[in-house]
Amino acid sequence: MEFQTIPILRIFDEDKAKEFYIEFLGMKLDWEHRFEPNFPIYMQVSKSNLVFHLSEHSGDCTPGSKVFVNVKDLDTLYREIASRPYKYNKPAIEQAPWGDRCFTVTDPFSNRVLFNEPSDT
Repeated sequence: MEFQTIPILRIFDEDKAKEFYIEFLGMKLDWEHRFEPNFPIYMQVSKSNLVFHLSEHSGDCTPGSKVFVNVKDLDTLYREIASRPYKYNKPAIEQAPWGDRCFTVTDPFSNRVLFNEPSDT
């Protein structure tokens, strides 16, 4: 049996969300949906097997969530993200209290993504 978790993150501005998730994090836009023009957007972004749903719909989720993402080769991911000219976020690699190395990015809607490299990798 295989599972995949896809977090839904609340957004309030389509352009700011795309700037953060696509331009800064280097994810790709897989698809987007609106029930009608001028309705809230619901979209999927991904990078490899990391997938997020981003929603402007108020009933889907709350802003200020935190997603914990395990990753192999944290240094490569960090260099890739930190090299991009995004003035609102300057992540730094930290030693986590649980012994792993990690860094956190915060989107324009106060959602946080913590990229963690388990110490056993």
